[in-house]
Amino acid sequence: MVAALGAAVCFGVASVLQAVGARAAEPGSGSGVDARLLARALAQRTYIAGLALDGLGFGLELIALRSLPIYAVGAALAASLAVTAVAASRMLKAALSRKEWAAVGTVCGGMALLGLASGGEGSGHGSAALRWGTLVAAGAVLLVGAAGGRLPGRARAAVLGLGAGLGFGVVEVAVRLVDGVASPALVALLLGGAAAFLLLTSALSRGSVTAATAGMVIGETVGPALVGVVALDDRTRPGWAPVAVAGFALAVAGALVLARFGEGGAEETAQEDAPRACLANSVVRP
Repeated sequence: MVAALGAAVCFGVASVLQAVGARAAEPGSGSGVDARLLARALAQRTYIAGLALDGLGFGLELIALRSLPIYAVGAALAASLAVTAVAASRMLKAALSRKEWAAVGTVCGGMALLGLASGGEGSGHGSAALRWGTLVAAGAVLLVGAAGGRLPGRARAAVLGLGAGLGFGVVEVAVRLVDGVASPALVALLLGGAAAFLLLTSALSRGSVTAATAGMVIGETVGPALVGVVALDDRTRPGWAPVAVAGFALAVAGALVLARFGEGGAEETAQEDAPRACLANSVVRP
């Protein structure tokens, strides 16, 4: 659990650093799957620093996934959203309301409950169908990115973040399924991770950092947790299932509340209201 929470801190700070780097790069095509934007972002030192933290976080996540149920690791990673919100308030000069600070506390409280309730890693190894299913899911992440890139403003960031979360969720499941270099789960791990980075970079380059991170947290938490319980035999400590459910629900609920927080919220609102203001002027003026 310490490794999982360490990964959450790394991922949370990395998201803000990558947002700074992606926004400093030359604007891309606007597509949700834009490899050229990623290449330009890689020229920014802050983006590279974010990637370094991602690498450290991924190493800690692997340690956690080899010892804890997927649902516990996924909910621990939900704490990265709280870290992102706090880091954005400092590095991007954004202000959190009392409601957002309460949501941060809710995520942390949910994590404490999950830490108390989680058992060991499940003994299930997954079927061949599940291994191929992770590969199909990794390909579907790119489709989500292509569709999400066409959406406006905050919705675009949230959907692309959700797609990135699905990609990282594929990685979480695939780690438990890899059984050799020829395993489709290994291909799914690589493809899902690469697709997730593409979508996340596009989301961070234009939209709210926390809206994108919130979508990512939901994508990488709910689905993998269900797969772990249903297919990989992840369980809680005996008699602690209600506590685990409550902790998981609190962590996700706090993440959803924080999804409404965005360091560029006022600016995005002004941009969204501009067309309506122009229309109003055209109606009022003769």
